[in-house]
Amino acid sequence: MMRKTSLILLGAAAGAALTLFATQPRLVFLGSSAKAAVADTYRQLNLFGDVFERVRSDYVEKPQDNKLIETAINGMLAGLDPHSSYMDPKSFKDMQVQTRGEFGGLGIEVTMEDGLIKVVAPIDETPAAKAGIMANDIITHLDDEAVQGLTLNQAVEKMRGPINTKIKLKVMRKGQDKPTEISITRDIIRVRSVRWNVDGEDVGYIRLTQFNEQTTDGLKRAIADLSGKLPDAKLKGYVLDLRNNPGGLLDQAISVSNAFLQKGEIVSTRGRNLEETQRFNARSGDLTKGKPVIVLINGGSASASEIVAGALQDHKRATLIGTRSFGKGSVQTIIPLGSGNGALRLTTARYFTPSGRSIQAKGISPDIELLQDVPDELKAKTDTKGEASLRGHLKAEGAEETGSQSYIPPDAKNDKALNLAFDLLRGIKVNSAFPPRTKNAAAPN
Repeated sequence: MMRKTSLILLGAAAGAALTLFATQPRLVFLGSSAKAAVADTYRQLNLFGDVFERVRSDYVEKPQDNKLIETAINGMLAGLDPHSSYMDPKSFKDMQVQTRGEFGGLGIEVTMEDGLIKVVAPIDETPAAKAGIMANDIITHLDDEAVQGLTLNQAVEKMRGPINTKIKLKVMRKGQDKPTEISITRDIIRVRSVRWNVDGEDVGYIRLTQFNEQTTDGLKRAIADLSGKLPDAKLKGYVLDLRNNPGGLLDQAISVSNAFLQKGEIVSTRGRNLEETQRFNARSGDLTKGKPVIVLINGGSASASEIVAGALQDHKRATLIGTRSFGKGSVQTIIPLGSGNGALRLTTARYFTPSGRSIQAKGISPDIELLQDVPDELKAKTDTKGEASLRGHLKAEGAEETGSQSYIPPDAKNDKALNLAFDLLRGIKVNSAFPPRTKNAAAPN
């Protein structure tokens, strides 16, 4: 019987995937020493059973069996590395929603303010936008239930639901004395993981916030839109912003990298058995038609972001600007445990850049290191500790590196990395790292 699993990359915050592959059961023939080891393992499991029964019968308060078992499983996985864990059914479902990048909902970006839900902005062409929800609206009630006292996550959970179902919102708006009641029918909402704009009529700026199932399609739309607005003779190049992008799907990292490459290896993954090694190569078709590319990274760029940055750097396809990335160089596999049992998230491989670099607990160093000017009151909060600082992390091959700065100025005019990228593309400033010297591109090993 084949078991379906999912290959994922988890970043500094979170991330997951639905890149499915199947594994065949293997026949294992055990020698005498292996049999002895198995027997010892079963003795240890008997010990666990004894402890479990003693806790059930003698603990001061009656424990829940399922909680005891779930905690024991999590304890076992937490002892492996920071990214292996057990997901209960709800966590598994939430992960699937996150990686799909779509859900049944209203289409509003919200935040919490003074215990109430404040609308940051409605998403274009969604039920919320069509119903007239506006930025800065204050949502006070959801289906006649006050939101005061709910957490932001609880309120968001209530606004989500099956498509074609209705929810009633009470909204306070500036200049109105009484709340407005608005009924909205839920629809499929797609998370925008790609945003883009033209800067100065000659540079395309593309920001990737995560790697979900919508990311590559979003990137293709971005490149098509930008190249359509800017004539080829006028377009100086692209800035790909991966800062504070925690990662996500492995297949999306591969296809995003492929959008900028004509050929060559993008990434390889290596498990503990040699036969599990996989190599992923680019297919012909650079969507940017060879235009110069600058990639922005920082201490919050992790996992899938590091795969893209590493591939473009190794192939000398892009110049990297910013600070050293997070350093998460491992791959997790999602293994469903059957209906109603959640799933296992297990680290199963390390990944390597085209030149054979492992960035585990090291990160990717930019070609041009540039620190931002951080306000004094934020200096203690803007450095990401990085993978090497996580307890129980997989050890690096060689010296480890801690985290780096992850601050991005809210006002673009103060963003030193972004402005340097624009200046390099326009030829206003010169640096030996741009454009990269293609004849020195690293060869895969």
